[in-house]
Amino acid sequence: MAKANHSSATELFLLGFPNISGYKAIAFFLVILTLYIFTLMINTLVMALVSIKPQLHSPMYFFLQQLSLVESTFLTVVVPNMLRVVWLEGATISVTGCITQAYLYCAIGCTECHLLTVMAYDRYLAICNPLRYNTIMNIKLQHRLVIYCWVFGFLVTQITLNFLCQLEFCGPHLIDHFFCDIFPFVKLSCFHKFALQLEILIISIPIIVMPFILVNISYICVFITIFGISSSNGRKKSFSTCSSHLTVVTMYYGTLITIYTVPADDKTLTINKFISVLYIVVTPLFNPIVYCLRNQEMKAVMGKLFRKREAMNKKLDYK
Repeated sequence: MAKANHSSATELFLLGFPNISGYKAIAFFLVILTLYIFTLMINTLVMALVSIKPQLHSPMYFFLQQLSLVESTFLTVVVPNMLRVVWLEGATISVTGCITQAYLYCAIGCTECHLLTVMAYDRYLAICNPLRYNTIMNIKLQHRLVIYCWVFGFLVTQITLNFLCQLEFCGPHLIDHFFCDIFPFVKLSCFHKFALQLEILIISIPIIVMPFILVNISYICVFITIFGISSSNGRKKSFSTCSSHLTVVTMYYGTLITIYTVPADDKTLTINKFISVLYIVVTPLFNPIVYCLRNQEMKAVMGKLFRKREAMNKKLDYK
């Protein structure tokens, strides 16, 4: 992991949610745990269905499967330790563990940003260039795009990792958050703050800004094409193929921009924490549900699966 950290501190303390204690903390813990388990289950179900159901063997569902994998990984990087922090009403974490969590959080977040961009490109090709769609978006290109998202995400954030490993901490060794988000973490540093903040600003361009711009360009082209369709049924059908992804992108970037652009003073810090909970815990659950509810093929597969399960249960009850 690059260089050893020069700080004399070996542990940091995550404050979590100081305003939530006692029975409220237990209730909050149970809610987060339930959401975590349910989200892993539904994302695993989506990944399994896309793998085994021939009618879902298309680029759009292949990328949805990858999105479920990314979000399950992203969730697991943060939530287990978050549950410990909530249960103990604040908990220690090693400096190495904190740096590792911050790096993985950034790397997987970067991977998701680029995967959403790839999904927007897929919808652009499907609607704006339908005759060549199957030729262009072949299996080889799909795999290359997904590999690019993962490799780029982990390589580009290696720069941030190198900076984090050089930080020195003067104290107090407290992070007013429920996980090692990079900005609260950097605030603890005595030195190299400006250099790291500048590096984060520069690296956010290929990680967040460029994907966001490309997504917007893709959907501008998509909407121009849709509005040019003379048939209302044709417009409705074309829009329905990209509405799920557009909903997911809007929620993802909406919460991301709110968290990292609104100044986090003492009054807004608690609000930002709960927005972070929405971004980290709720969004990975929301995304597969949106796709399951808004896509006809996914609805048909899910409906068939539940009907088969219900029939089996009735058969067992009869026996």
